[in-house]
Amino acid sequence: MKFAIIKERKTPPDRRVVLSPSKLLQAKQQFPEAVFKVESSDIRVFKDNSYQKANFEVVNDVSDCDVMIGVKEVPIDNLIPNKKYFFFSHTIKKQPYNRKLLRAVLEKNIELYDHETIVNQKGFRLIGFGRYAGIVGTYNGFRTWGLKFNSWSLPKAETLHDQKALIDELNNISVPNIKILLTGNGKVAHGAQEMLDAMHIKKVPVNDYLNTVFNGPVYCIIDVLDYNKRKDGRVIDMFDFFDNPQDYESDFIRFTKVTDYYISGHFYGNGAPKFFTKEDVKSSDFNIKVVADISCDVDGPIATTIRASTIAEPIYGYNPQTGEEIDYKDEKAIAVMAVDNLPCELPKDASEGFGDQFLQHVIPAFFNNDADGILQRAKITEKGKLTERFAYLQDYVDGL
Repeated sequence: MKFAIIKERKTPPDRRVVLSPSKLLQAKQQFPEAVFKVESSDIRVFKDNSYQKANFEVVNDVSDCDVMIGVKEVPIDNLIPNKKYFFFSHTIKKQPYNRKLLRAVLEKNIELYDHETIVNQKGFRLIGFGRYAGIVGTYNGFRTWGLKFNSWSLPKAETLHDQKALIDELNNISVPNIKILLTGNGKVAHGAQEMLDAMHIKKVPVNDYLNTVFNGPVYCIIDVLDYNKRKDGRVIDMFDFFDNPQDYESDFIRFTKVTDYYISGHFYGNGAPKFFTKEDVKSSDFNIKVVADISCDVDGPIATTIRASTIAEPIYGYNPQTGEEIDYKDEKAIAVMAVDNLPCELPKDASEGFGDQFLQHVIPAFFNNDADGILQRAKITEKGKLTERFAYLQDYVDGL
């Protein structure tokens, strides 16, 4: 079995890679029968010579390999027929902009495995960059606060080497007496919490957060039953919420009245109540001043997220009264940071962390006859057709 670490070709360029030199070395030690080649890249965070020093062949042509491993979508013209590919295809939610890509994958008889479809038997994702989105998003939120209120000037995350450097910068600022709210309990939220804890900001329970005045900055983590309530007043459990979101309404407003800086690290499911609406934001007691929307669902549950922002221009302002975009430094504006590719700002750490997961869950499946069904569940296409698990994409492929 020959594996290729392919060059990222999507624009804007992505410096991340699935397997760093150290992770590739681990893979070779665990599976000596495997052959690993690296496609030469001038943008990858790990230079070609770092792979060569680890005794891996760096080449311009990987067409003799069986399995192509990348991060972002591969341009259609660069897809090699009859291969197995791993990358984020952004097709499984029927994204219109990648319909042609999925059609090309089928036409070229490619076996496509999307990193998002690599799940365990219960359907939980096994690999992803979520933790790093939480880390960078939280840092960017504090950077946003400093710029909006001229309190401090933090460098862009992309100019810093690793998470430790981000933490060092944050520990040089003096955070005012503010309340910080974090939603979620997955990898994104855990990454965000790492940063808040590293800053020694006090974590407080919901009741204290809502009702107590503190003499320093505090943060609170809330999950779905904290910010949603059943319309009939009953309290059941979060599984009832996931199964019956239509029976719930948002209870998030009680948090907006006391929150200064909001970090969204949740997963938002279809049919769930919106956190807050444009009408809610108009209220005189809506207190949030900075939103770090890591989840970045445009026109979704968070009304202030009216578009995704970019690493180059990460912040925009939201006018609470008009619902329109304005300068984030405007006195009226809620400052919004809604970058949708945050892990790209921390490519070294993000690549190392992703590689750990890929090496743990995916590579072994090629050598143990897919004992845990990892590859079978993740496979979107095979022999020019959609697999049974992803047959729901047929009308998307057909353009219906």
